[in-house]
Amino acid sequence: MENAPASAFIPHERILMGPGPSPVPQRVLRAMAAPTLGHLDPQYLAIMDHTCAMLREVLRTKNALTFPVSGTGMAGMECVAVNLLERGDEAIVCVNGVFGTRMKDVMERCGATVHAVEATWGDVISLEQITAALDAHPRAKLVTIVHAETSTGAHQPLAGFAELVHSRGALLVVDAVTSLGGHELRVDEWGIDAIFSGTQKCLSCPPGLSPVSFGERALAVMDARKTKVQSWYLDVSMLRKYYTGGAGAGGGRVYHHTAPINMTYALHEALTIVLEEGLDARVERHAQMYRRLRAGLEAMGLCYIPKHSLHSLNCISIPAGADDAKVRRRLLEEYGIEIGAGLGPMAGKAWRIGLMGHGSTVRNVDLVLAALKAVLA
Repeated sequence: MENAPASAFIPHERILMGPGPSPVPQRVLRAMAAPTLGHLDPQYLAIMDHTCAMLREVLRTKNALTFPVSGTGMAGMECVAVNLLERGDEAIVCVNGVFGTRMKDVMERCGATVHAVEATWGDVISLEQITAALDAHPRAKLVTIVHAETSTGAHQPLAGFAELVHSRGALLVVDAVTSLGGHELRVDEWGIDAIFSGTQKCLSCPPGLSPVSFGERALAVMDARKTKVQSWYLDVSMLRKYYTGGAGAGGGRVYHHTAPINMTYALHEALTIVLEEGLDARVERHAQMYRRLRAGLEAMGLCYIPKHSLHSLNCISIPAGADDAKVRRRLLEEYGIEIGAGLGPMAGKAWRIGLMGHGSTVRNVDLVLAALKAVLA
């Protein structure tokens, strides 16, 4: 590659319809190109504070400790885990796909004893399963569940979960990486104690930040810790002194690490676009595009795998006789369309088609349907 022409390193324009990242609007890309400021510059702190305020709007929460973690969605997952758990704690983790499995791994690395509540990949977790797990493990400090399981396309209902978990003195932790900005999500109303997401899905921002939010119950647990958080970089006891340390132009801020300045600009612009459209309108747009895509896929004889399907991520069975890798390669090379392969037990058996944020449009739905029809023919 030493003698490769410069053009070899210029990224092609793709129509991103996989499990993420999603297409990024030009407005967001232009925002990233704004002048870089210092992370304690009063103007930057004003932008950051406004970004956090918009995150609260999009999450529908009044939680003061709502901010973007420096890192992708998995940094948010790890941030929640390391701050809420200490060695010897017990946790209940719902596992019905890759990301529940990953949360179990992350929490075990915190030294916690993790009890898995499992469902077949593509299915969702029931309240009865959570009740049984809490009965069996009454010392559980928290229950973690994935709202939008990206690996299977399953949309997890959350009604009644907070009431049940809180009645046993535990916290409800939610992974909303693929639902924030595309599905109905109400942190305060649904009683969610800690939540994390990612910028690169329905918010249509480049990957690089992970919005998190901690409620009063979660803050009380963190304040009562007996040991230091195992991660210095993700220690919220220090991060909160930077994000909420003072009002106005930098008063009382305590430097922790250099914030990703230009990524904050990008998230600020992406959230501005979300709120300009309106959360309800945005959720409805994702629902309409999901219905349009589903009708087209089913008319072609393709079947959905999950009973409760996400609007933002459509997981379908690969039809008999179709070559998984060849179909995806042709879509990419001939049409510039990226869709996702199956993961884990779904590898070679499923395709995952993303309809996220800026990419959830009539044009993209009709284009992928036409391209799939041509390639499968």
